[in-house]
Amino acid sequence: MKSRLHLGAILLSLGGACGAASFAAETYDVLIRGGRLLDGTGSPWRYADVAIRGDRIVRVGPIAAAATAGRVIEAKGKYLAPGFIDPHSHAAPGITTAALAAAWPILYQGITTVMINPDGGGPADLAPQLSAIRKNVPGVNVAPLIGHNAVRIAAMGYAQRAPTAEERKKMEDKIRAGMELGAFGFSSGPFYVPGKYSKTEEIVALAKVAAEYPGAFYTSHIRDEASYDVGVVAAVDEVIAIARAAKIPGVVTHIKCIGPNLWGQSKTIIEHINAARAEGVEIWADQYAYTASSTGLQAALVPGWAQEGGRAAQTERLSNPEQRGLIRREMLGNLERRAGPHNIMIARCQSDPSLEGMRLDDIAHARLQEPIDTAVDILIKGGAEILSFNMSEEDIEAFMRQPWTMTCTDGGLVELGSGSEHPRSYGAFPRKVRRYALDRKVLSLEQAIHSSTGLTAAVFGLKDRGVIRVGAYADVLVFDPAEVADIATYEKPHAYATGMSFVLINGQLAVADGKVTGERHGRVLGRESQ
Repeated sequence: MKSRLHLGAILLSLGGACGAASFAAETYDVLIRGGRLLDGTGSPWRYADVAIRGDRIVRVGPIAAAATAGRVIEAKGKYLAPGFIDPHSHAAPGITTAALAAAWPILYQGITTVMINPDGGGPADLAPQLSAIRKNVPGVNVAPLIGHNAVRIAAMGYAQRAPTAEERKKMEDKIRAGMELGAFGFSSGPFYVPGKYSKTEEIVALAKVAAEYPGAFYTSHIRDEASYDVGVVAAVDEVIAIARAAKIPGVVTHIKCIGPNLWGQSKTIIEHINAARAEGVEIWADQYAYTASSTGLQAALVPGWAQEGGRAAQTERLSNPEQRGLIRREMLGNLERRAGPHNIMIARCQSDPSLEGMRLDDIAHARLQEPIDTAVDILIKGGAEILSFNMSEEDIEAFMRQPWTMTCTDGGLVELGSGSEHPRSYGAFPRKVRRYALDRKVLSLEQAIHSSTGLTAAVFGLKDRGVIRVGAYADVLVFDPAEVADIATYEKPHAYATGMSFVLINGQLAVADGKVTGERHGRVLGRESQ
């Protein structure tokens, strides 16, 4: 008996030695050593090595010193995390072009996947868009949505009425076609025309079409983020009602309360979302952590009825003295909702680029005009994109603390230095890590990473992304907690974020030693074929 036990111990020892030798002899494409792992689940960080072979993570944990790799990254003193996922990106149309497909401002934030066509926007036919993205090879992964405003324009233009049965069928067919091409969900923007002209019942019917596809969701730039008509609380309730009726997960995108008269309404909105979730309605939100929003001057100030028929019809109305007077009166109220002319900054103005970066009241003063008349003149000449300083830090932090709130940019992708832009396009994700997790402790670093990675992947059905585990895609960040920061400001927005030492996309280096490699390793993702 004793001899058999002794023999067993020898065999066990030999087996362990062979296993260790086999483990030590492993060879990987990339091996990241000694970092503090934030795995994307919200779990506390731990020390771990991460090994990558091809486009997948193949080992997480202690890895023998004798293991070899084509590239070894020493991550001592740094964090490892999944690549950030942006659920609300205006990277299209930029990312469809050869000049911008590399997506440098996005990569420097640590973003490895973007979801495009939010707010009901994008094309009504996704095929040409996706073809262009594939042709130019994106620097990041791209996941498309199909937009309500896009399909409504295709079916019935800018008409201010309910669709006919034939027009509704056209919209339904275009949504099905988009979902068949791999769209992850259905986006709407009833704040914008022509979605502004739709009733809740119309959006419910179209959301039900998206809900026919497993894993689909509904995301909305809500009907009113201020007090234009229904009010922000009722607008959030509309998303809840649509999600409930269509039996589809709903997302209140870039959640906010616009205007000092609404500051503090975050408390009521949070209560309504929590009540809906307790009822069993799946409601989520995403957020960018800035006190300024960005939209078109038209959308911010012009009443909906005056936008009917599109920009040419609006310009005609504004050029008519009688109608201009009616529109002007309503615009005055909307300007007040936006906290006045000093809180409107011109971000992009094709008719007069010299206005970019200027406040509306300063432009009016230089022209010896009332600010509202300056706004009307800009609109007649083609309009402008604006920054609108109208949110409170208290509301931002209240929404951020919720377990159902994800991180987004709502940012565009433009040529470096082009226009005034919003700093969120360059810094939204690092800003959340730096300002709100590391510095102000509004939430833990683990929570900040989870809300930017694993939570988003789970909500939107991004398979094997947003987490660091064996079998997951190797979208991986190595970042320096001392260096991570958003550099872009409202006055100087075109500045890349810092702190991302390494960014891997599908197992390949997109950022190395803090610099973009220039290689493109992103993919177009589809709901069923990821």
